Amino acid sequence: MPDMQIRNAKSQQTPQPPTPRSSRLRLDLLHAFEAAARHLSFTAAGQELFISQSAVSRQIQQLEENLGTPLFERRHRALALTEAGKVMQRAVNDSLERLLDAAARVRPAAALRQVAITCTPGFASFWLIPRLARFTADHAEVDVRLSATLDIVDLTRSGIDIAVRFVPRARGNGPLLFEEAVQPMCAPSLLADRKRPLKVPADLHHHTLLTVDLPHGTPTMDWEPWMQLMGLDSLQPSNTLRFTQYSEAVAAAVAGHGVVIGRLPLLADLVRERKLVAPFRSSAASLRAYFVELAPHAAHKRDAQDFVRWLLAEAAPLERPAGRKAARR
Repeated sequence: MPDMQIRNAKSQQTPQPPTPRSSRLRLDLLHAFEAAARHLSFTAAGQELFISQSAVSRQIQQLEENLGTPLFERRHRALALTEAGKVMQRAVNDSLERLLDAAARVRPAAALRQVAITCTPGFASFWLIPRLARFTADHAEVDVRLSATLDIVDLTRSGIDIAVRFVPRARGNGPLLFEEAVQPMCAPSLLADRKRPLKVPADLHHHTLLTVDLPHGTPTMDWEPWMQLMGLDSLQPSNTLRFTQYSEAVAAAVAGHGVVIGRLPLLADLVRERKLVAPFRSSAASLRAYFVELAPHAAHKRDAQDFVRWLLAEAAPLERPAGRKAARR
């Protein structure tokens, strides 16, 4: 009795013989089956696979012989799946979906076409963003990444492709986009205030000046170039409102809270829309300008070059303020 148990245990451990090749599933025939089951037509399946109707019929017959059961009911001018055929169709579709998911995970992702730009917040808000849709409309496949900051970003270390630098003209590097002119601006409602007229620059004494806090600067540093030109170095306004961003000061001016030093051509659209007006004709070239700098790593990057060309084309129609009076610095 113990010897029999040992023999039985040994027989259970004996490996099973491999499945005969004739009984294995013919995977090469499943392509034709999937198309025929989906169309319920050997003719339509053949057209999709670029083989004849008879070739599809032979492959289905071979698969049925391989499985030992019919997969289709051949009706008059029509096909219908048998119960075995429905089971196979569900299994094939499920397997194809899993294969597609796996292929998507292992296939290398398409290279992202991206252009990264850095510029000042004021340039981004008032000049670049209102025009940016014109670039993206012609370059829908390019992802534009915008970094608006007052910091001077190192293009090589940051990986940014393009910088629009707002610097003194003598320090400009790269193509000139446009120069800057400055003059006071306010809402039309403030200009219409008869109790506090704004007819001559000295009238600013009765108004609130909207200023931007600049690092290591005076409270009205952004006003100083124009004030120097007008001989108003000692002007004391009735009040000042100070902001951390130029866009905030401009928004306050549009709302009628005071007078902002307007930077042209950045605010040209607001002037054209009559959201801001210039009470005085005198303007000053600020001796600063916007320059476009292309990073060395982007010198052969087609999308970055296209963006630079687009920037220069957008700026080309703008009036240059070179003929205006230059402020003392």
